[in-house]
Amino acid sequence: MFTHGDAAAQPDDIVLVIGNAPDQLLAKRIAHVLVEEGLAACVNLGATGLSMYMWAGRLEGGEEVPLTMKTTRARVHELVARLQQLHPDEVPEILVLPILGGLTSYVDWVRERTALA
Repeated sequence: MFTHGDAAAQPDDIVLVIGNAPDQLLAKRIAHVLVEEGLAACVNLGATGLSMYMWAGRLEGGEEVPLTMKTTRARVHELVARLQQLHPDEVPEILVLPILGGLTSYVDWVRERTALA
């Protein structure tokens, strides 16, 4: 069942965290650590792409691997702290987005995988 619109089953405790890593090797390491430590139920690694941004008054650019992480509000602060430890950038991209709905069985799985022991 899809949870959107069902107030009793709203997945408002589930969040999506997006970020990136400078290369595939570090992206895989980050994913392994976050999943093994139960901070993320799943981490998707996207195809390497080019990012352009201003830093210290200069236009910078470089290849990055996008990361999409699924977790709960109860674990998101731990996930963000751990991601900051693992990431080499001074200011890594870390954005937390709410989930409006989803497949009930998937939402339940995210909760189960990230449940506090």
